Amino acid sequence: MMDIIGQPAADADLIKDVSEATFMQDVVEASQDTPVIVDFWAPWCGPCKTLGPQLEAAVTAAKGAVKMAKVNVDEAQMIAGQLQIQSIPTVYAFYKGQPVDGFQGAVPQSEIEDFVARVIKAGGGTSPAEDLNSAVEAAEEMLAEGAADDAAQTFAAILEEDPNHAGAYGGLVRAHIALDDLEQAEGILNGAPAEISSSPELDAAAAQLELAKQATNTGPLAELEAAVAADENDHQARLDLAQAMYAAGDGEGAVEHLLTIFRKDREWNDGAAKAQLFTIFEALKPDDPVALNGRRKLSSMIFA
Repeated sequence: MMDIIGQPAADADLIKDVSEATFMQDVVEASQDTPVIVDFWAPWCGPCKTLGPQLEAAVTAAKGAVKMAKVNVDEAQMIAGQLQIQSIPTVYAFYKGQPVDGFQGAVPQSEIEDFVARVIKAGGGTSPAEDLNSAVEAAEEMLAEGAADDAAQTFAAILEEDPNHAGAYGGLVRAHIALDDLEQAEGILNGAPAEISSSPELDAAAAQLELAKQATNTGPLAELEAAVAADENDHQARLDLAQAMYAAGDGEGAVEHLLTIFRKDREWNDGAAKAQLFTIFEALKPDDPVALNGRRKLSSMIFA
């Protein structure tokens, strides 16, 4: 069943038309357990026709964490007078029978979503977005502990709820990298929705995928170390050594060798050392000491 604007009809228990006769039951009493957002509107109010559906969409997306009551002020003048409604649209949120938040006039969708999130928090609940973020954190812990398959399943489940969750999408790519399934990781990355394709989370996953691909072609560490020891200006050997060291888990050592190449010849191979450094920095968390120290040292060389 669809409503007049082409959206799915609202859940009758979540969103109700409320009169003066039912206000006590559907707002005051109902808000004892779950916050209730009250939209005061009128058929002649132009902004109300925009705000109402936006509020309904946000409440529906909250999946029961908050309810909504729609009050036509032309038919509920006593309630409007008691609450001193002076202009419409006016929106109040009730919890435990009392107003806890509100606003007047039409506002952007982002502010409506922030308002609904505040109301849910005031009621001691969590929004679906917060629940998904908690699930992402749990999946990240699984990945850090080596349970990449479980992490991948969790990230995939989150994406079923929100296909544009950049954190979950990047996590799914990284989980497949950890599973050594680079082809699948690349396919997932290439299929990212346009809305999040340039997000930091996907940029980091792309950098990790590039480093993982490099790792499959690295030579033996001992041979590369010997080549660099034999000729300290063999930049290609040093670059290969840096890639092999990173693949072996020595990010700090890899960065130091790349910085050495940059210091000796920053333009070598079209700036390959600098490009590799940025790939590593992108793959690491922003607060990772290897990234922080490496960026600082690179900057000092660039601006020296």
